[in-house]
Amino acid sequence: MAFFCRNEMMRIYLNEQPIEVPADISLFDLRQQRRPDADLLIINGHPAKQDQPLQEDDRVVLIQRGQQPRPDELDALLRARHTPGVHDKIKQSCVGIAGVGGLGSAIAVALTRIGIGKLVIVDYDLVEPSNLNRQQYFIDQIGLPKVTALQENLQRINPGVEIEAHQVKVTPDNICELFGQVDVLAEAFDAAEEKAMLTGNFLSKIADKPLVAGSGMAGYEPSNSIQTERLSDRLILCGDGTTAAEPGRGLMAPRVGIAAHHQANAILRLLLGEKPE
Repeated sequence: MAFFCRNEMMRIYLNEQPIEVPADISLFDLRQQRRPDADLLIINGHPAKQDQPLQEDDRVVLIQRGQQPRPDELDALLRARHTPGVHDKIKQSCVGIAGVGGLGSAIAVALTRIGIGKLVIVDYDLVEPSNLNRQQYFIDQIGLPKVTALQENLQRINPGVEIEAHQVKVTPDNICELFGQVDVLAEAFDAAEEKAMLTGNFLSKIADKPLVAGSGMAGYEPSNSIQTERLSDRLILCGDGTTAAEPGRGLMAPRVGIAAHHQANAILRLLLGEKPE
């Protein structure tokens, strides 16, 4: 009677999905079997130039340059980066952004890159040349509504994020209609009176939802003067609180970006049940 030995198998992760492969398989063998057109091979977070044997629980990513990952592949890669529990909470969340200029467009990009489930972006303005020094737009988008241009840019970053865009001016009468469904609202207006209008009406009309505001990020003052401060259970303020745009002190990409990412990180912490600080 003849006996045949069954090839030993092991588990590895291919593009973050667990698969069973022969225990003696090499990296190049795996590429030939699974994705022969792949020209970028990453094993355990490092690009690989040469063939090598694979080990149990190795994490391999096979990429063909220029080819977009399927939505499920992109989601799996983000899930692995964020850890599953964190990613699941992010993906189920909805964030509103009132104003998509320097602050708002950068907040939107950051949240899109982490795979937020849905964004509600609201702004009535158009992209103009003076915006390009700090806002997340391109020169060929001048003249487009900001929400239209931003939606286009965000979908290029992560088409799995749902974008609800409104080209309207925010008023006390439409705040509930625009932002009643969001889990957190980012205030990203320029004018102090608009900031006050949004903050007062949102906190009084929409119960239990926090608002993350920005104030004080002009010029090229020290980076570490921009902070995140919790003013109340529902109101978080990011910025230095004092440096407004004025003659001799303009709004510039570095500090605006720092403040915007303070806001984005405060929003992320709120979504994950952490205290913004």
